[in-house]
Amino acid sequence: MNQPEVTEEPTVLQAEADHFKKVFTEVRSEVGRMIIGQERVVESTLYALFCGGNVLLEGVPGLGKTELVKALSKVLELEFQRIQFTPDLMPADIIGTNIMNTDETGTYRFEFRKGPIFTQLLLADEINRASPKTQSALLETMQEGTVTAAGTQYRLDQPFFVLATQNPIEQEGTYPLPEAQLDRFLFKVNVPFPNRAELNTIVQQTILRQPVELKKLLDSKQILELRNLLEKVVVVEPIRDYAIRLVLSTHPGTDFATEEVRRFIHWGASPRAAQSLIKSARVRALSEGRAHVAFEDIRYFANEVLQHRVLLNYDGQAENINVTDLIEQNCKELPEKE
Repeated sequence: MNQPEVTEEPTVLQAEADHFKKVFTEVRSEVGRMIIGQERVVESTLYALFCGGNVLLEGVPGLGKTELVKALSKVLELEFQRIQFTPDLMPADIIGTNIMNTDETGTYRFEFRKGPIFTQLLLADEINRASPKTQSALLETMQEGTVTAAGTQYRLDQPFFVLATQNPIEQEGTYPLPEAQLDRFLFKVNVPFPNRAELNTIVQQTILRQPVELKKLLDSKQILELRNLLEKVVVVEPIRDYAIRLVLSTHPGTDFATEEVRRFIHWGASPRAAQSLIKSARVRALSEGRAHVAFEDIRYFANEVLQHRVLLNYDGQAENINVTDLIEQNCKELPEKE
């Protein structure tokens, strides 16, 4: 795919990049007032939102994942819904169902009652507790931004963003997400436990003082306008090739794979991973005030993009290999120019 021709003057592109940087910094700082000690999580979520992607958060309960989505909905003025996934949750509980109703003449007719998925920010809490049938109800919306029910297709309001969570400790009674659904998440982000100082600040902010009031900084229209800037960010051929080689380095059968990848990896990342690396790199370039992508932009979110798309083989699972360690090694050893 060729780089789209840039028709605007460099000074105009730079001015737009400076504007994006200013807005992004303000939004990140405002959300950070509510979410303590999760800078990487907040940053990753904002990057995915501006990319038009979705995020899978993995962390133990009580780390502020719900508060993060609430903070985003306030700062960005977006509608918010939360779905608590359970084993008995059905697809109709998510997308909605047809109910029989009567009109003013007394005639019976079917009426579609929309489910909680008809929103803009959707928190899918503990998504791996629902059955695969229910999990699959999210596939169409995450990829296409539409919902199909009873043969009728409904388009969701944009921007539409899914933030799903799962608990890495308690696995009894859960259904691991299939690879096809994992691949639809732009990022998988591990949520760390706060340290002593951060935990103290959280207690002070939530228990000992009044809650933080967040300012509204953007709305739907402004977010979509900022998304349109991504296509103008220049990605030269060597950098695009580097992203492709980085994805291929996760496949044990390619020339770019390290010895550890050949030994411990069963299957590498999909082509969607290369697209995700470029998208996130463009947003990072703009957030740094640049209208062009650098090699470091590709590496910056390599772990978040690749870790859930790489499958360990039996030896890797037996030796408890950490996929992120292999990805970091690939980033260090892969030459920028081939």
